[in-house]
Amino acid sequence: MSAVRRNADPFTVEVIRNALTAIAEEMSLVIMRSARSPLLREAGDLSSALTDATGGLIAQGRDIPAHLGIMGSTVTEFLKRVPAERMQPGDVWFLNLPEVGGNHLPDVKAIRPVFAEGRLQAFAVSLAHWADIGGARPGSYVPDARDAWQEGLRIPPLRLYTAEGPDREKLDVVTANVRGPAEREGDILAQMASTRAADIRLQELFARYPAAVVQDAIADLHDQSEAEMRAAIKALPDGTYVGEDFLDDDGVDSKPIAVRVRITVKGDQAAFDFTATDDAAKGPLNATPFTAAASVFYAMKAIAGPDIQPNAGCARPLRIITRPGSLLQPPWDRPVVGGNHETSQRIVDAIFKALEPAVATRLSAGGSTTSGLLLFSGRDPRTGQWTTLYEVHGGGEGARADRDGRPVTRAHMSNVMNTPAEMIEAFYPIRIESQALRRGSGGKGQHRGGDGQVRCYHILAPEMGMTTMVERRIVPPYGLQGGATGSPFRIQLKRADGTSETIPGKTHIRLKQGDCVIIETSGGGGFGAAGAANS
Repeated sequence: MSAVRRNADPFTVEVIRNALTAIAEEMSLVIMRSARSPLLREAGDLSSALTDATGGLIAQGRDIPAHLGIMGSTVTEFLKRVPAERMQPGDVWFLNLPEVGGNHLPDVKAIRPVFAEGRLQAFAVSLAHWADIGGARPGSYVPDARDAWQEGLRIPPLRLYTAEGPDREKLDVVTANVRGPAEREGDILAQMASTRAADIRLQELFARYPAAVVQDAIADLHDQSEAEMRAAIKALPDGTYVGEDFLDDDGVDSKPIAVRVRITVKGDQAAFDFTATDDAAKGPLNATPFTAAASVFYAMKAIAGPDIQPNAGCARPLRIITRPGSLLQPPWDRPVVGGNHETSQRIVDAIFKALEPAVATRLSAGGSTTSGLLLFSGRDPRTGQWTTLYEVHGGGEGARADRDGRPVTRAHMSNVMNTPAEMIEAFYPIRIESQALRRGSGGKGQHRGGDGQVRCYHILAPEMGMTTMVERRIVPPYGLQGGATGSPFRIQLKRADGTSETIPGKTHIRLKQGDCVIIETSGGGGFGAAGAANS
């Protein structure tokens, strides 16, 4: 355990801590106010962070947990390919390779090195989900993918901007390989502007405090977070805890896929062993070891230290073990698009189930831990332009020991907002026929799970494609301490000709004008045995 240092005045450390957090949050605001795609402007499928010169996380925005744990590992792996001596002020590098510290191809990271006093001091990192990154299907979600290349354009570290401006040749290569190139370039510019805003604010910070003082403060913050996380772990009972959760399927085979964890808590350290997890999936539900680490980081911070400053120091007492060839450490050429937000959630749920005997009163029962993704794509007959609506759907939160679950929310690793119906109807050839609570979908118990929602999409274009990436259709949200499970997801298609059918959770279908897609999201699990008060 590192001793907490006080090389910098504690008041100065606190001022610098708040300044760094404010910079990361401003980065996200810059993207949401300047991006071209509604997915970023309205839904906020993005995250922002600052790291130190070695890639250690030092500050993050109030964004998406599945992204934020990835940011530091991305910079660490990036530095193995791009040595610091190659970097210059004004550079902005873009990348999305899962094997370079990442998660899946649509989440593209922009990395800007920040210099002060003639030395590299930090990195500003902007992650944005591109509504299309190429690949076999519009929107770059390919439920029947068998390899990484079907999922889209793979971008190794690529310097798209320098102090002289954009590298037009490289930008043209990128935009030529994605659908909606004008929209993608607008989002690229927003990410670049976000990192530039961070650079400006960091220069103001370095003008106020010498670089040595800022770096001492960062080291202090890392050590404080480490000490607080170790104290939080030490408060847990020593022992070994085992948990598992299941993906419905991988879109190829119909059998469920297990995520299994063995947690060993000893003193002020915790080890998370996922070697018993099932083998790598054929379909796109594989997750990278970096995603596994991000999931553990989130789970432990949520359980043990919600008030701890999130930075690299938090991770020092945590050890993550994955098995090569497994779902959480697949061969590098396997598809991974769904692993980012589906398998990561199964990791978190497996951890929470494992720790139920130790900390049940701190946990929520199972919730709608899936993106609940419906991805509509096609040409808008009003404009002739290619459009892609990437829409995620919240469901019921799991109940807790002291209250019912909340209705229609994002649980755990996701923090994306829904796109307002008015924006959908303004930008896409789709009408939202209805939106309502799915009454009674929460699981019963001493405290009930929150209700899901019902939303109906009426297709106005002559033809559109729709891709689904939804979990909790077969394996429902679990109850805790005797609480009942919540109702699972259900997707119905009512054709214009009057016929109807149930849609699988991972598929791609063609829609025609007049068709209606109805999604019913899952309710949360109940907490405590049914028959008690509030049941």
